[in-house]
Amino acid sequence: MMLLLLVLLLVGNMTMFTSIELCVAAAIPDNNNDTAFTTETTITSEQILGYTRDWRLITRAEWAARIPTSISNFTGPAPYVILHHSYQPGVCRTLDACKAAMRSMQNYHMDGHGWTDIGYSFAVGGDGNVYEGRGYEVVGAHAPNYNSRSIGLLLIGNFMDELPPAPMLDVAQDFIKYSVESGHLRKDYILHGHRQVRSTECPGNALYAEITMWPHWQKS
Repeated sequence: MMLLLLVLLLVGNMTMFTSIELCVAAAIPDNNNDTAFTTETTITSEQILGYTRDWRLITRAEWAARIPTSISNFTGPAPYVILHHSYQPGVCRTLDACKAAMRSMQNYHMDGHGWTDIGYSFAVGGDGNVYEGRGYEVVGAHAPNYNSRSIGLLLIGNFMDELPPAPMLDVAQDFIKYSVESGHLRKDYILHGHRQVRSTECPGNALYAEITMWPHWQKS
């Protein structure tokens, strides 16, 4: 009788420990499943470029733009993209720094030049976002003879000797693609660097050499 009771106790304890081990095992992620999840959700900007935008449009309100003194519109889609660099300020690498750069440029253009607003249509920051300047179908002040038929796209920084960070180049190209897809830029648009339409070093030697290899760049 005692032997039977001992056997029953041993079997009961084994069942209890087995149940505990199963519960703990269920709470531990399966290594194979976890690896698959990580691989599927780690997507590079190059893989999603042109499909899911890897940047955000920072509106004028978000960077605290001043109200323009006047606005003139033109009928789109625009046939040209004119690419610029700011020279000064330099590359901004955070949201706050890029917002401050936009305000600085707007103040200089409005107070220093007497322009109605910041000169450019849009700008790309080193934080990987696109900043709204005058916007689409608004006459700019960035390239004489092209202001009423182009998107003036600025890359914030000095790119005379060095290229912009790779993410800036990716975002700039994807923004151009987005502008076509959204109907603001013609599918057969022409890309020029600022120096092609005016006597200037803009958009810098390094950046200009780069954009000559981009789609739609043409000699002037």
